[in-house]
Amino acid sequence: MQHPSLGLFVLASLALIATPGQDMLYVVSRSVAQGRLAGVCSALGVCLGILVHTALAALGVGAILHASEALFLALKLAGAAYLVYLGTRLLLSHGEARGGSAAGAALSPPWLVWQGILSNVTNPKMALFFFAFLPQFVDPASRLPARDVVGLGVLYASLAFPIKAAVGLAAGSLSQRVLRSSAAMTWANRVSGAVLVALGARLAAAGR
Repeated sequence: MQHPSLGLFVLASLALIATPGQDMLYVVSRSVAQGRLAGVCSALGVCLGILVHTALAALGVGAILHASEALFLALKLAGAAYLVYLGTRLLLSHGEARGGSAAGAALSPPWLVWQGILSNVTNPKMALFFFAFLPQFVDPASRLPARDVVGLGVLYASLAFPIKAAVGLAAGSLSQRVLRSSAAMTWANRVSGAVLVALGARLAAAGR
């Protein structure tokens, strides 16, 4: 991988990361519903999901998804169903004052990280994106292109985490005022749940 390509890759990655999308909205919705820690944990999960997509891109799974309509549809519907499930749980939950759990076990940091991973990994568009995006910055003469793809994916995730975590912290700081009121927390859960359900519906309806 040539140095000029690396600089261009960083600039393009930062522009893409800063663009509001499913991952960013997911982190924000979790932060608003459960606070700053939830936002950071969700950001970490999303970025770990990026590493999974990187590994899949290096293995050529993106090409398989692109070629198989049935596999693409199955993964897309699974991801959409998962987002709708998370959103529905928030919509049906009753807000509790500070110290309570609005989404049960979802307040556990490991669960938040795991849910962030799943929300990202079950989005087939992400797999196709990394399969198309990362190889553009790999030197065609490289003897180990798969290694270069992995390196670029790790760099992308490293750039993404501080940005997504900062967004989560900002949204979570706003939610701290809400967490003191059960009524406000209920509405925050409903808004966050509606966002997740909408994301799931959008993913289900989206084409390739």
